[in-house]
Amino acid sequence: MNEFELIASLTKDLPGNAAVVAGAGDDCAVLDLGLRDRWLLFKTDAVVEGVHFDAGATAAQVGRKALGRCLSDIAAMGGEASSAVVTLALPKAYSGDFVSGVYAGMAALARQHGVAIVGGETTTNPERLLISVALVGTVEKGRCVRRGGANAGDGIFVTGELGGSRLGKHFEFEPRLTEARWLTEHFGIHAMIDLSDGLAGDLRHILAASRVGAELLREAIPISPAAREQARRGRAGRPEPGAATPAESTHPGMVGSGRSPWIAALTDGEDFELLFTLASKDAVPLKDAWKQRFPELRLSCIGKIVAGSGLALRDREGVRPLELHGYTHFA
Repeated sequence: MNEFELIASLTKDLPGNAAVVAGAGDDCAVLDLGLRDRWLLFKTDAVVEGVHFDAGATAAQVGRKALGRCLSDIAAMGGEASSAVVTLALPKAYSGDFVSGVYAGMAALARQHGVAIVGGETTTNPERLLISVALVGTVEKGRCVRRGGANAGDGIFVTGELGGSRLGKHFEFEPRLTEARWLTEHFGIHAMIDLSDGLAGDLRHILAASRVGAELLREAIPISPAAREQARRGRAGRPEPGAATPAESTHPGMVGSGRSPWIAALTDGEDFELLFTLASKDAVPLKDAWKQRFPELRLSCIGKIVAGSGLALRDREGVRPLELHGYTHFA
């Protein structure tokens, strides 16, 4: 079983209770704990040495990424982050200075977004470092955005530029909390997800939850300069900085392959941008308002939601099924 088949198998019979608004299957769990106008958001994520980072990463980069991944999921639900606990699993021959640097990286990003780090667990883990962060936040009941609300006719939008995260973005990304809050305040966002496993994979999560299909316009996909540089280095036969070991070489944020830049934009993952849909009538007003509010961050309409199922790509040769997928553990 790959990652998503395993998740489906493990979650099909999980117990619930009256507090569960949304359990497994979205970016965060959504819980009703009796707050007057808000739901609680609950998320956990982990980074593992040799999978999400290699020996060339700084301690601060590792810590920042560990928290940033969870913050990005809170953003994808339209929420605000509150408090985190951290599980730190260390090899026996760990460096105290490195661990202090990990916490410094987490703390700096936490302060930036008003997040408290309130505790956790420390244990041993043979051979490699593992950091798991559990994060809680809140969202107004009328502003919570899930994956399952996309409708036929919606425009598909993405923030920023995609691909080439291996060249640094998977450590340096900015969780789009401010942008997501602005979007849910001013527009009726139908469905949203953050791009952790690649556009071609993460869009399919929206399609499955919403029971619709989609058509992407190849020329509209925003390709990052890093994706072009990554492809150039691959063609030239030069290794990427801090080249990954075999254990790392399958992870989207850790691989440089020489593939075409637009394929990297679809499949690399770890861009942590927002992917969302909204009614086509709101597309032009959104673009105009976005330019005023976030003039330095690109926003692209990259396709449309269609009735039916499946993911297709439109280019100069016509429309055909898109066979590419994003990153999947255990595949």
